[in-house]
Amino acid sequence: MSQQITAPEAKTLEWEVLPPETRKERARMAALFEWVAILMDRLIRIPGLKRGLGLNPILDLLPGIGDLSTALVSVSVLVYAVRRGIPKVLLGRMALNVLINELVGLLPIVGSIFAFWFCANTRNYQLVREHLDIPNRSTTGDKLFVGGVLSLVIFVICAGFVGTLLVFWLLGRLLSGA
Repeated sequence: MSQQITAPEAKTLEWEVLPPETRKERARMAALFEWVAILMDRLIRIPGLKRGLGLNPILDLLPGIGDLSTALVSVSVLVYAVRRGIPKVLLGRMALNVLINELVGLLPIVGSIFAFWFCANTRNYQLVREHLDIPNRSTTGDKLFVGGVLSLVIFVICAGFVGTLLVFWLLGRLLSGA
């Protein structure tokens, strides 16, 4: 009796042939995202730590102005990504990183520590790099995850807004003596 030895199944790889213009455009986009990630998240190297200190946690120490300026930088990069045709699922994940960073950034000191740890711009750069390496690879699970998380974030923002209105209403009643 002879045994047949079969080779394991080979994985099929999808190759993408890009014209030179598309490769150059993708390289420019990745370079912009990397530059923003370095500037905002890891500009100053801290001896003994694996991560650096960028402008994001430093500016977050300035109430209001710091949060607004870091949000403007992050959102402007997202607008650039929209103009370059990044898929909506990826944009949703990137916007979620910015939103989480900005929501926690509203808390004094804690927001700066969180921004130092979270590094939203670096996370977005990594997402763009992965997309540029293997474009069009989002799945239905990705879409469901991003939709669920964004729904949760919108719910939390609305609940916070209603809670703030309730506190102001109670303060108004307390101050008016009613």
